Amino acid sequence: MPRIQAESNAAQRALTQRRILDAFGQLLFTRGLPGLTMTDVARQAGVGRTAVYNYYADMEELLIGYALDETGRFLGDLKAKLSGLENPIDRLAVYIRAQVEDLSRRHLPPGPAMRAVLSPSSFAKLGDHVGELNALLTQILRDAMAQGYLPEADVDELVGLVHGSLTASADRGRGEDEAHDDDADRRTEATVRFIQLGVGARFDSQGRPVRR
Repeated sequence: MPRIQAESNAAQRALTQRRILDAFGQLLFTRGLPGLTMTDVARQAGVGRTAVYNYYADMEELLIGYALDETGRFLGDLKAKLSGLENPIDRLAVYIRAQVEDLSRRHLPPGPAMRAVLSPSSFAKLGDHVGELNALLTQILRDAMAQGYLPEADVDELVGLVHGSLTASADRGRGEDEAHDDDADRRTEATVRFIQLGVGARFDSQGRPVRR
């Protein structure tokens, strides 16, 4: 009986934490971070203010918790999508597409703004997940070079090129009025092909990746 009770309490705690994180994300989207308080989050989540403090000591801890949760879920989904693909250029397309979609809906402040509101130790925690993303992209590019789909090049420079292009694409998208799904899909696919060509990929007349 005590074990069942403990499992029930753990499930309830996890549910409450999920409500807090979801509420925080909604408020980031609708109001932004400046001026946001723990009381606002508690009200949005439908829990007492004390309940929020049971999980997060302050707004910085809540922000880093939300950022890690969002990034962790994104990484899990991305790895699942990549797992069934063998061709590295196709894997690159999945990586780019996922990043474009994530950046277009992300509620988090951009990196420089995060650095300004987080302590160095908290900001460093985000680096682990960023490092995982870099490692995924690095491996995709190395596989593509090893298999002859990309010319030999400095992989670190290519990683910077890809992520810089993704950030620029996201910034352009945020500056435009909300578009139809078809328009957004066309922009996403144009970004995918632009980056693939930019790192040296080549395609046949049917649009399939070919070795160089």
